Amino acid sequence: MESDPRTPCFFICPYLGGNHLNTLQNYGWNELHQTHWIEHQENFKSSEGKIGRVTLEHKHMYRVVTELGEWLAVCSGSLLHRAIDRRDYPAVGDWVAIEQMPGEERGIIHSILPRTSVFSRKTAGDSMTEQLIAVNVDIVFLVTSMNEDFNPRRLERYLVAAYDSGAIPVIVLTKADLCDTPQDFIDQASNIAFGTDVFAVSSKTGAGIDHVIALLKDGKTAALLGSSGVGKSSLVNAICGDATMDVQTIREDDAKGRHTTTHRELIALPAGGVLIDTPGMREFQLWNDSESIEGSFSDIEALTASCKFNDCSHKSEPGCAIQQALADGSLAEDRFMSYLKLQREIAYLERKTNTQAQIAERKRWKAIAKTQKR
Repeated sequence: MESDPRTPCFFICPYLGGNHLNTLQNYGWNELHQTHWIEHQENFKSSEGKIGRVTLEHKHMYRVVTELGEWLAVCSGSLLHRAIDRRDYPAVGDWVAIEQMPGEERGIIHSILPRTSVFSRKTAGDSMTEQLIAVNVDIVFLVTSMNEDFNPRRLERYLVAAYDSGAIPVIVLTKADLCDTPQDFIDQASNIAFGTDVFAVSSKTGAGIDHVIALLKDGKTAALLGSSGVGKSSLVNAICGDATMDVQTIREDDAKGRHTTTHRELIALPAGGVLIDTPGMREFQLWNDSESIEGSFSDIEALTASCKFNDCSHKSEPGCAIQQALADGSLAEDRFMSYLKLQREIAYLERKTNTQAQIAERKRWKAIAKTQKR
């Protein structure tokens, strides 16, 4: 009888001890997570507690892979009671403490292990809330195609968010087989991503795919980030060597894509490593602090340090290194404008979030006071 291809392949995991059969190493379990688990076990009251990783999230329901297979899970009442903001809830990529419901392939998530990285953005629209894209990620693949949809300014935003997350950014330029001048796109990406690896790949011919796969060795977890139609799903299929993800074509008139991936999902790769595929995002508003700009705009930060005056506004002061670089062409004006725009955006976000945090804290203490009176 053939096994169901969706059934996880089990093996011995030395990190957990004992002779448990499990899949956790396939999903990125390592010694650091083992240390977190040992430190975190004191929060467990049930002897049935297991460790698991969230592979899918859908409307407060989660799919969690454990040493005993995959379970559908919900958060426990105590976890929900402790939660204040979005970061207090599980996200795709989280390692969680989970208890199996008796006699069912379902579980209850009691707590979340400490995260090694958090990749997030501001929720689309006017809401001042954070949306978690992926957590516990080692590498962020910033995916963009080598056609009319290539956008250096959007790529700069992705880089800022990647540096802030704690993960390593890597730029992946797709559709090399359809591009006559791939080196032009590589140069453009390299000029705004100092010290960041840039790979040109073709999911159709397989060119460059080995370089991407090599980065995932030793059980690394990577997230794919990019707009619709840049070829993320095709890249996943090329890395996996099969049709793991559905693929749709781009529109010929503007090279923009249609949504293929509609949710975040964690995928264990046959050759080792883990991928988190994410839906395409045309709007990407930052959710971080201003220090993260330094990594993405290190050239401008270096010029700023060379200005004659420490409080230089980079407008008309004598000895301004920024104005000199703009005049001689060593700094592109649109890149500097993008830098200023992102600084203003982050400053505004910090003011708004600080105000909202104060309001939320007052509401919390009012609720505590009412409870004590009762």
